[in-house]
Amino acid sequence: MPPTSETQASQDRAASLPFELMEVVSVSRSEIEVCADLERVVCDRDGAVATLDRATLDDTAMPKLPRDQSIVITIDGPAGTGKSSVARSLAKALGLDFLDTGAMYRAAAAITIDHKIDPSDSDAIVRETVKGDLHFDWTRDPPTILAFGSPIDHRIRAPDVAELVSPIATIRALREHMVKKQRIIAQQHPRLVTEGRDQGSVVFPDAAVKFYLDASPEVRARRRAEQLVASGHSADLGSITAEILDRDRRDSSRADGPLMCPSNAICVDTSDLTFDQVVKTLHRHVLAVVGR
Repeated sequence: MPPTSETQASQDRAASLPFELMEVVSVSRSEIEVCADLERVVCDRDGAVATLDRATLDDTAMPKLPRDQSIVITIDGPAGTGKSSVARSLAKALGLDFLDTGAMYRAAAAITIDHKIDPSDSDAIVRETVKGDLHFDWTRDPPTILAFGSPIDHRIRAPDVAELVSPIATIRALREHMVKKQRIIAQQHPRLVTEGRDQGSVVFPDAAVKFYLDASPEVRARRRAEQLVASGHSADLGSITAEILDRDRRDSSRADGPLMCPSNAICVDTSDLTFDQVVKTLHRHVLAVVGR
């Protein structure tokens, strides 16, 4: 039986959206991570979530946003969910700038190590980081982070930096400094995709579009191991998994800028999705929110 005009209209509308709303359920935020059957959830301020069906993706061209449209898109989530790579590709697809805030905290950790600062001396860490004048070279793709006037991208992905970055990120004065710098960057680059752990919840609570990427600890550990091996470092999967779980605990329980799902964010579990699927899913949702 051919579809009625009303049915066809409904199908056409669904095809234009990034997700299809399937069911609304009442779930606390702490329970979100154990809801394995929820492929997509939208978190509201009361902790309710809506389950969303997986988007149907194709290889059609992804349109950019109009050049005169200012927008901030945030991507939050724990380590190993692909935030940086996804944010960079999403920004490129939409014609926006890309901000890697995790690189800023990694830079502070690298400064602490390389300047032989006691990790417990928070005042010295903040003082030296401020002196380093962290900023990005926006002529590069992706933007290169500089400290003391020199690029340090090669340094911030090293294992010793990765081990220190989480405790460094708990320093209140350092986070306050970083938040100010990130908001200044958004003023200078008003068409921005920014990723981190507190972008939608603290730094840009009024962002037009918010995403929260997640994945199982095992998947995130495997990705991290592959990244280390590719960069010439050794990797022990068991140790990396334990480190990720410990970092999740510390990042979620810290007093300032804790890792959390921002209000009204679209939560995407990337465990079983390809990189292209994640980027296209986010891209389609942005278009559904702001229009073509």
